[in-house]
Amino acid sequence: MEQGCYTALITPFTPAGDLDRDGLSGLIDFQIENRITGILATGTTGESPTFKWEEHNLVIDLTAKQTKGKCKCIAGTGSNNTDEALTATSHAGAQGVDGVLLVDPYYNGPSSLEIRREYYEITARENPGLEIIPYIIPGRTGAQMLPQDLAILADNCANVKSVKEATGDLDNMKLTRKFCGDNFNIFSGDDALVCRVMSDEEIRACGAISVMSNIAPAAMAEMVELLNQGKTQEALALEAALSPLLEVVVITTEEESKYGPVKCRARNPLPVKTMMQILGMPCGSCRPPLGKITKKGFDIALAALKKVQADNPEILSPAADFFNLDIDARLNDSAAHDVLWYNY
Repeated sequence: MEQGCYTALITPFTPAGDLDRDGLSGLIDFQIENRITGILATGTTGESPTFKWEEHNLVIDLTAKQTKGKCKCIAGTGSNNTDEALTATSHAGAQGVDGVLLVDPYYNGPSSLEIRREYYEITARENPGLEIIPYIIPGRTGAQMLPQDLAILADNCANVKSVKEATGDLDNMKLTRKFCGDNFNIFSGDDALVCRVMSDEEIRACGAISVMSNIAPAAMAEMVELLNQGKTQEALALEAALSPLLEVVVITTEEESKYGPVKCRARNPLPVKTMMQILGMPCGSCRPPLGKITKKGFDIALAALKKVQADNPEILSPAADFFNLDIDARLNDSAAHDVLWYNY
């Protein structure tokens, strides 16, 4: 996969909870117009765990068709069942996607060796003409293919040339670079770490698979491009402007329950979809078991948007222009906000 910024696209739903096909089309065009390198469909940010397989395939089909010749398309086809991953990967390949993203098998708890031999190598060998991108995120999966096995996988399978790294562990990323070599592509899976891992001489990531580029694709794409050009100071200045958004991919609050204080963690894609609803972008609610953010969490998300709009309005202006939004009015429409959160 070529260097650059890829958007882990949210999936917009109708009020009835069905796929919003018009909304999806609009979001894809918005990304393309703002020079995104590529789009990841049916990832975690796209709420793929809640899809029926027919929906999963449809989102891939629609995204692959609309992006063809305009930007890269990656399909999320991972599973904790190798046979399911094989079926989904084969379907995505038939649609002409540029690559597939396979998350480490979740919940089952395979070892790194098992993940490599019984999952990635099987999928890569059965799809030799398709790039296979491992997605390493142990905080969600409870399992991890280690850098040593990733390097063996890349040695054994020519179509494994990239990784989405979301461990948050810089030492792990340094081992990946050491073992996989200079020509292997490391993509940051953490928005807040993009600058750090791309500018670190022992990691040398080449891009990002981003959540907040759903809202600010032009700024995120520019930041990654600057880093790849070696213009680190300019990139850091843009990161500072984006930082209110980059820091709220996940929002953790302390809430007061009837039995005492509890921590409440709003995980991706709940914060970004909440912010997109505030702005008026095609989005819809998350599907259960994800629900709504708490009032405290909502206030944090709203404050982030307000800070960006006040200090660097050019970051949100592409969304305003494309979707014909009055950003300031929407940020201050408290009546519309009340349906977007709930108390503990």
